[in-house]
Amino acid sequence: MDVEALRAKGLHPVNPRKACVSGMALRIGQRAMLVPDPAKCAHGFVIGLSHEDLVQLYAEPSVAQYRPEAVIAQLEDRSIVPALCFNLPPSHESEGQNWEYAARLHEIANRLGLPADYTATIQ
Repeated sequence: MDVEALRAKGLHPVNPRKACVSGMALRIGQRAMLVPDPAKCAHGFVIGLSHEDLVQLYAEPSVAQYRPEAVIAQLEDRSIVPALCFNLPPSHESEGQNWEYAARLHEIANRLGLPADYTATIQ
C-alpha cells in the first residue's frame, strides 16, 4: 500500500514500515493478491489504519472481495509483528493478467524503495 494513495482517498494512515511476509508470493491477475509459496517473501508495508478507514477502503467495488488474513510480518529491523493482509480468497482469483495494473504496481514498488530483486518480479 502507498501511504499517499491512502491519504488521497481521505484515509489516515499511521506508522508505515517496510516489511516482508515470508512464505507468501505476489500474484497479479486482474488485481494483486498474495499466495502461499514457502520459498518466497512478499515485500510491502505494514501501515496502521483505523477500523473506520478499513471499512471505507474495502467498501470500494474494485476491492470489495478482499478479506482480512492474519500474517506475521518481519520489519526492516528484523522484529516481527502480527498484521492483517487483505487478500482475495482463492476462489476469486482472476483469469488473465491486468498488465496496466502490474506496471503501476511495479512503478510504486520502485518509488517506495522495495528491494530491486523483488520489484523486478512484478510484471
